[in-house]
Amino acid sequence: MRGYRRWVFEGGCALAVVPFVAWAACRILGLERGWPVVQLMAWTPYAAVAGVLVSGAVLLCRRWIAGAVGAVAALALVAVVVPRVLPDGGPLPDGPALRVLSANLFAGRGDEGAVLALARRLRVDVLAVQELSETDAAALDAAGIARDLPHRAWYPMDGAGGSAIFSRFPLREVSLRTDGFPQAHAVADVPGAPPVELESVHPNAPVERGSMPLWHHDLAHQPKATPAGVVRILVGDFNSTLDHVTLRRLIGTGYRDAAEVAGTGLRSTWPADGRLMPGVTLDRVLADRRVGVRAARPYRIPGTDHRAFYADLVLPAPTSAAIASTT
Repeated sequence: MRGYRRWVFEGGCALAVVPFVAWAACRILGLERGWPVVQLMAWTPYAAVAGVLVSGAVLLCRRWIAGAVGAVAALALVAVVVPRVLPDGGPLPDGPALRVLSANLFAGRGDEGAVLALARRLRVDVLAVQELSETDAAALDAAGIARDLPHRAWYPMDGAGGSAIFSRFPLREVSLRTDGFPQAHAVADVPGAPPVELESVHPNAPVERGSMPLWHHDLAHQPKATPAGVVRILVGDFNSTLDHVTLRRLIGTGYRDAAEVAGTGLRSTWPADGRLMPGVTLDRVLADRRVGVRAARPYRIPGTDHRAFYADLVLPAPTSAAIASTT
């Protein structure tokens, strides 16, 4: 009987670390496919903490092999998460500042006045809005958004498809990109900087098995960075985290995640409506790697299930951008 209990105990210790080994393999190798693995990847920071605790407990029980395997997997997860809280401290370019704010208005349920008040307090130059309803658009107009951000590329609509960019600076090439979920697009002419291409990002959410192909298509077809060409900044609700391989591939084209650069990459942005579940970081700013980051953080907005996300950026000067485009 004693041998049987020992066998059960050792088997239980081994089984306890298996989920973290599988999780680490999926995350490190980018193997997540389909529902629900993609959704689980969003909670990788929590898995890293749980893996450390479980493997530590197994080692305390003197199950050395299982504990060591679990510890390696847990430390691998920790290694991919920790850089998000370490500011990179890199030099800033010598161009003008560009303060951007993203807000998902939850298809008319978000507090438009609170968004505009936050934009004024932060002296925002660009406001990117997702899920902009007709009601939201009317409320923003009535609140006087044109006094602060007079230029716009806005496409209000019922449901979650509305999208907009409001800007202090003139906008051109205004359009609604419809290769997937609708997303407002424009080029801003910022004094003292090269033209900046902006997009209010909002891919389909991977909320169920049937939405997975749409999520993958929309995320994979976001505009790639062009670090030898136009300066491009993506702002919005990406419905993905840094633990999703498709988002990492997009960043790898020449973007930097503003929150990760600023060391605030673990501040959650969803859910923000009181649901009792661990938060994840879905809202973000991806900026061309020539763009500097001074600060980045989320802010709570009443009524919506997402926190607004703010980034204080520094653009390259026109001469440095021109040099980069010729190298």
